[in-house]
Amino acid sequence: MDFVAFDVETANPDLASICQVGIVTFEDGRVSETWQTNVNPEDYFDPRNVGVHNITEETVKDSPNFTTIHKEVAARLSSRIIVSHTSFDRVSIARVCEKYDLPPIGSNWLDSARVVRRAWPEFSKKGYGLSNVARAFGIDFEHHKAHEDARAAGEILIRAIRETGLSVHDWLVRARQSIHTRSQSRSTTNNRCATQGNPEGNLYGEVVVFTGTLSIPRHEAAGLASIAGCEVSDSITTSTTLLVVGDQDVTRLAGHEKSSKHRKAEQLIDKGQPIRVLAERDFRRMVGLA
Repeated sequence: MDFVAFDVETANPDLASICQVGIVTFEDGRVSETWQTNVNPEDYFDPRNVGVHNITEETVKDSPNFTTIHKEVAARLSSRIIVSHTSFDRVSIARVCEKYDLPPIGSNWLDSARVVRRAWPEFSKKGYGLSNVARAFGIDFEHHKAHEDARAAGEILIRAIRETGLSVHDWLVRARQSIHTRSQSRSTTNNRCATQGNPEGNLYGEVVVFTGTLSIPRHEAAGLASIAGCEVSDSITTSTTLLVVGDQDVTRLAGHEKSSKHRKAEQLIDKGQPIRVLAERDFRRMVGLA
């Protein structure tokens, strides 16, 4: 039961804008070391991101940028099984390495959300977010503190190992396999999968809306999102969880020239709805296109 758990917080919707990194080492099923650092993303801070994690430009003004901590992070992650809850953190570390033209870090990733969906039938379709699962299992943590989120993901994996008898290495294999639930078997025999999203996808459960000019036709983006597990919608509603913004409009994220969809999403975010705004380049990485 040896692995490292990993989490990041970002300054704005660009997943490369890492402003905090947390790494928790587990040995024999127990926390053996916790490491966290603030990071200067050399980028702007979106008020909505700040509202989530309470990290500001002032907080990180004297913190190192990612190039400074790259060797430290690489030393803690390389040649280890790296656990993160969903694939957003994995994409973030890849994107920030690209941003600074640094060697990539880590290759043996285990998504604890995929573990949860396979270990416990009640979470196979919904409710497998980090805070909900931690609450269900009585795991106390301070959400949106990188080292705390990492620890919670690691403790969830430990619980899955103990309850299923599968080892960490077993879960590396199992997490890539089908969930094999009856409801998902039925979904593949009709036409609903195209609108509801592939239940085996990494982004299953997300309801995505696209805005701005994309680098690929909108229908192709919708198809990729569906394959990745997303339900695709044309409009922002209270069910929306993900807004993908065309890269041509990313520079406007800190300004006022935003689409009506973007503005409506921000209004809902301000009211407490957990919508993640994502740049198109990050979406493409999430669905394996780049």
